[in-house]
Formats: sequence, C-alpha cells, structure tokens
Amino acid sequence: MKYRVTVLTPTLVGDGSRLSPIDYMVWRDQINVLNQPRIFRLLAKGPRLDGYLQQLSKATRLDFASWGGFAQNYAGRRIPFEDASCTPQLNSAPLENCFIPTFADSGDGAFLPGAAIKGALRTAYVFAHMKPSAMEDTAKRLAGDRPSRRPAEHIEQQAAGSGGSDRLRVFSVTDSAPAARDAFRVYMLRLSTLIARGPEQYALGWKQAGRGAAEGNRPESGTPTFAEMAAPGSAFEGIWRENAFLNGEEVRRSLHWGQPVTRKHLFDAANRYAEKQLELHAQYAKWTGLEALAGSVAALQKSLAEARAGGGCLLAIGWGAGFLSKSAAIGAPDQDHRKVLAALPFYERAIKTGMPFPKTRRVVFLKNKPATLPGWVSLQVE
Repeated sequence: MKYRVTVLTPTLVGDGSRLSPIDYMVWRDQINVLNQPRIFRLLAKGPRLDGYLQQLSKATRLDFASWGGFAQNYAGRRIPFEDASCTPQLNSAPLENCFIPTFADSGDGAFLPGAAIKGALRTAYVFAHMKPSAMEDTAKRLAGDRPSRRPAEHIEQQAAGSGGSDRLRVFSVTDSAPAARDAFRVYMLRLSTLIARGPEQYALGWKQAGRGAAEGNRPESGTPTFAEMAAPGSAFEGIWRENAFLNGEEVRRSLHWGQPVTRKHLFDAANRYAEKQLELHAQYAKWTGLEALAGSVAALQKSLAEARAGGGCLLAIGWGAGFLSKSAAIGAPDQDHRKVLAALPFYERAIKTGMPFPKTRRVVFLKNKPATLPGWVSLQVE
C-alpha cells in the first residue's frame, strides 16, 4: 500500500542541517546556496582563492559587493522567499537568526522521513488510550525525596505497549520518495506570546530575542526566524505496510491485546488528537485577536472533518509544531497536567506564572502578515 501526505500549512521536517550566513547570498528575493567546491576549484586557478578563504574564516556574512557574482553564477540551489518582504527582514535580522534550517534531503531530493509520521501517530495513540488517572499517578511519582527519573514511561507502556508487545508494530512507514523542490520556499516566522492584562484576560505580544516582548500591534518588532519549508499543496508518497499476522487471535492473546489494532483505530486516535490541538489553538487565536490565525485554524478544522469522512487523518509534524504536537497529556485535566509540569525544572517557572501553557506559538507570516501555524498535513493510505 501507499501513503500520501499532503501539506496543509508550511511544513519543515529537517535532518538537523542549517544554512549558515556564509553558505548563501540573498539575491533577487531568493536564497542562493553557494556551490563551495565548485568555487574553490575555480578560484584555485588564479590568485583570488586566498582572499576568499580569508573572508570565509573571518566573515559573518559574505560581502556581496566582492563575491555577489558567485551568487548569480555558482549557486548549487536557489530557494525563493515566500514573499519579497522577507529579503529586507533577513538582511536586517540578527546574525543568530540567519541560520536557515532546511528540509531533509537524500541527495536525490527532499523527502519526508517515515519516523516523523510514525512518531506523530504514536503520540496520538497514547493520547487516545491514556487512563484518566494517569497524570495523577505521574504526579505522585514526582513527589517525595527521590522522584522517578522516567515518571511518564508507564503511561506509554500501558497505552501502546513496549518491546515485542508494542501495538504500533502492526504498522510500518517508509521514508517518502524524493520530491522535487519546486514548491519549497523560505518562510519567515515569529514567536507570538500572551501578555497578562487581568484575570483571564490576555493580549498579544511578539517575542524579542533577549528583550521580552513587543506589543501585538507591532509584529515587525518581533525577532524573525527563517526556514525552508514545503508549501501548502506539496505531496509526499511512500510505502505503508500492515502486519496482519499480529492481529491474529492467538497472537493477540499471547501479546495481551484485547482488540485488533487497525488502521481505522489508529487514524481515529490521530483525529481525536488533532481535534484537541486545534481546539487549544482556536482558544489561543481568540485570546490574541489574530483573525488570520483563527481563520487558518477554522480551515484546518474543516480539513479534519473531510479527512475523517475520507478515512484519513490530520497530523502536526516537524519543526515549529510546538509542545501541543509532542505531548500526549494535553487531554488530561488541566490541574493534573500543570501539577506534573510544575514538578519538572524546565517548565516550573512557566507554570508558576499562572499563565496558560504553552503561552507561545510559532506563527508563519505570509506576505508579511501573521497567517498560520506550521506543520499541519493530511495523511491518506491508498
């Protein structure tokens, strides 16, 4: 069988690679990724190689006046910006924000790792099968003088199994086939946040690197980041396998599985998880007053209904999808969830503020306006 993943909002699933400011030049509203080995071979024929290597060793960005011709003639890849407004934003951005994460690449083209799909489905499965008392039990494990080092491990084992009895063994998802990069763009994103204005009253802010947050009516004051992302409408296809042997009655009995683990069962869990995430995103859009974001969430909720009707599911994957796409505990009672997070040093400070958690979202800007959330895709199996 084949699966098909269709991108609904700009999506980045990377392999950890980033373009540094000396790997590219901005020219004609696009990122021109320099083919450095070819440039070295060219310059080795004359006296300019030493000057180029010296500038590479010292520069934070390449001097376009001196080396801009390489951006025009020796670019290994050209990635257009989503909009021309991104060019001045990148040129004026702090250096640390000019490192551009790139989509996973196999050498033959961009591909969607199967692990990104399987991981999102696993989180959704645990979300849908978590016991009502699971978070309360986890809080108890974190209390006392010697808290558990892996307090939530038992939740995943109870919901999905572990080792040989892992229910997700029924499904295998390969990496997708290489896809052409024609539909890939460099998008600009900013980090939105909530600012308290009173009891249960919040306003929009835009995070500034090392300086708190700017007012919501000044998004241009927020610190931008940039990423190579697949544009909405892009599609990735790969192989989907189901091991029917594991659903045999005798095998299930030996594995202590009460019911068969079917694709419908798995996709129902994924859609319930997506529904909860979108519910929380819709509330966030209401708090912040971001009308375009609210419209985008409403469109995703419509896509969710269509996916359910068509036997597919919606997933939030990859870079920028945020905490809500990584935590199976978002459906637990809020007070139990916050009690567990407050016991973890990384989240303790945020929970003590009493603000909604998480209070930030990474927002994709389209035509220099805050527009949508990254990472949403639909999954269909043919």
